[in-house]
Amino acid sequence: MLEKVSKVLVDAINVDESLIKPEASLKDDLGIDSLAAVELAMELESEFGVRIEDEELEGLKTVQDILDVLRAKQ
Repeated sequence: MLEKVSKVLVDAINVDESLIKPEASLKDDLGIDSLAAVELAMELESEFGVRIEDEELEGLKTVQDILDVLRAKQ
């Protein structure tokens, strides 16, 4: 699953793939601001066929948080 999330981060948000690790901070390490986070959520929803609620989006701080939310929804 990390590979698919990494692909979304690289393709949709233009994140440097070498920076994508489970412990990476979306804001501090990957440079994802609130606007990019909304775009990321839409791309993840499309890729994984899930709905990420606003409250969940606000709670996403690391790549691991994304993985946890996606796993919980599958």
